[in-house]
Amino acid sequence: MAHLLRILIFALSLTFLYCCSEEEQLPQKALESKEIIQPEIVGNQVTVTFVDSSHTKAVLKADRARVFSEHKKTYLDGNVKTDFFSAKTKERISWLSSDSAEIDDSSKDMLAKGNVVLVSDSNKTRLETSILFWDNKTQKLYSTEFVKIKSPQESISGWGFESDINLNNYRIFKVSGIQK
Repeated sequence: MAHLLRILIFALSLTFLYCCSEEEQLPQKALESKEIIQPEIVGNQVTVTFVDSSHTKAVLKADRARVFSEHKKTYLDGNVKTDFFSAKTKERISWLSSDSAEIDDSSKDMLAKGNVVLVSDSNKTRLETSILFWDNKTQKLYSTEFVKIKSPQESISGWGFESDINLNNYRIFKVSGIQK
């Protein structure tokens, strides 16, 4: 009986040691199996024209673009600038600039980051923020960050923002300053 108990304790000890050594090896195996994800397309000094039916909707320029087709994401870096055009007049109606941007290629949503400026040519309104989100489905702009809007009528600042692309109908959720 004592011999059987020693064998059982020995077997349990081996099992315990085996389990502990496997746990230590799992992270190393996981690290070795991680693949570095590379973009399928990389371009420098990129210009992309967005066309709908017979008119140009927008022209986007950036220093660099990286397309990750499998993840349906496009990353734009350096001097990102987009000009938006009217379907009726074919003239530019607004422009957007930022340090970088991310585009969801499935939904066509966009996140502009760093020194974001949006200017509406029609009403001479200028928006400045650090992050701006374009929701393609709702055709609206959003930000949860601090924003400054300057128009011929007023200067207004605050946290959180929602607007149409032309800055005709905008609202700031938490206004911190108004100047007329």
